[in-house]
Amino acid sequence: MKKKLKVAVGQIAPVLAGVEQNYAKHKQYILQAREQGADVLLFPELSLTGYSLKNQVPQVALQRNAELLSHLSNVAPEMLISVGFIEEGAPGEFYNAQATLADGKVVHVHRKLNLPTYGGLEEGKWYGQGQQLTMCHHIEGWPVHTLICADLWNPALPHLAMLDKPSLMLAPINSAADIVSDEFSNPSGWKTNTDFISMTYGVPVLMANSCALEGTSQFWGGSRILDAFGHLLAEAGSEEELLVAEVLLDDIANARFQLPTIRDANSSLVAKLLNERL
Repeated sequence: MKKKLKVAVGQIAPVLAGVEQNYAKHKQYILQAREQGADVLLFPELSLTGYSLKNQVPQVALQRNAELLSHLSNVAPEMLISVGFIEEGAPGEFYNAQATLADGKVVHVHRKLNLPTYGGLEEGKWYGQGQQLTMCHHIEGWPVHTLICADLWNPALPHLAMLDKPSLMLAPINSAADIVSDEFSNPSGWKTNTDFISMTYGVPVLMANSCALEGTSQFWGGSRILDAFGHLLAEAGSEEELLVAEVLLDDIANARFQLPTIRDANSSLVAKLLNERL
């Protein structure tokens, strides 16, 4: 069992609807991460397609067994690589999804659960809603949960994910500075969100944001890596960048002993209180 992981975040500026160009950029970042000995590499939400697709969704969608995904994994099959894509389910049914790749294949897919429909966001118009929250168990001792962007803004979803006791939380996002409102600060909001989850639950968090310009929407970057105590290990600016840091299994154990949020979650009481409100 690995006592530490070298983790990486690829902050990129995807070309909108440019799957082939984005595939090439992913390969470059995977090779860079491999050179630095990374065990895990996270790309942003919808990293293979860009975000503001609207009617282009069907043209850039992939099935989870697509050769493009296996080819990406084969660039560094020993690495756990998380990429954002649009998954085609049943005909005409599409999901904002994150694929986890290893050993030349897709080993896990998370479909976004919380589809935002506020401010300049209208994902509920284009995508189906995910219905499952499961971990990836590919690395012994390091089960991984993935929550995509707005998933982390429904407090119940990070809590449910952390009840599974993951050793790593992946947070691929697409956050533009003004997409919610002029008053709401996405950069400071995401800092608060990820700091809280990491510190409260004793989990290393990798957050990967885009830094693309799509129309008038500027995705601000600011990708970050936190350890299990909520300490900042690495943070990107507003340009394309590869972040690399090391996270320790002992830190997770110590953080959860010092602040036993998961141990003391009292799920039966929470379920009772929730049921009283349904």
